[in-house]
Amino acid sequence: MAGAGSNWLSGVNVVLVMAYGSLDLKEEIDIRLSRVQDIKYEPQLLAEDDSRLLQLETQGCYNYLYRMKALDAIRTSEIPFQAEGRYPKSLIGKNFCAYLLELRNSSSSFKGIRKALIDALLDGYENARYGTGVFGKPEYLKYQDALNELANMTKARAGSSQRQHQSAAKDLTLSPEVSNPATIQVTYLPSSQKSKRAKHFLELKSFKDNYNTLESTL
Repeated sequence: MAGAGSNWLSGVNVVLVMAYGSLDLKEEIDIRLSRVQDIKYEPQLLAEDDSRLLQLETQGCYNYLYRMKALDAIRTSEIPFQAEGRYPKSLIGKNFCAYLLELRNSSSSFKGIRKALIDALLDGYENARYGTGVFGKPEYLKYQDALNELANMTKARAGSSQRQHQSAAKDLTLSPEVSNPATIQVTYLPSSQKSKRAKHFLELKSFKDNYNTLESTL
């Protein structure tokens, strides 16, 4: 009986230790999860020479690799979501989602971009990063096609906007010059003509004086 009692107590102790250990582990997990929001940098998950990429050439389920490729595809895409310093480069995924939401809610700048395209990118990113379902090669290719389509649309719009600015600048440079207001034109006579005019004036004055003197003596 004593042996059975001691075995029962040792079993209880083991259960208590496991319970306390799980509580401590849960607390540590919660602490680490709370630090996720403070992450300021997202590294590239798969390098081009990563040996794990060779597994994609073999048969098997490698969803985790396609998830990593989907997240890295944002970094290598030519979508200018970090242009003009609006979104820092350290938080790729978070800023990309904010950029997509801005496009979807925009009323004028990117009105022509289909809402379905933006929703497909948002859903693809959420599934690749946080989803628990299947995310294999078909899902990755669909997501990559949506990325390429958005990149082509934004580049085409940027080129069109640049051409419009260049055309407007050209029109300004070719605009007719504003005519100057009317000015009074002054003509200066040569010195020889000035002397002749002064001589004629003196001769007329002398003739007038002589005429007045003659008239007064009559």
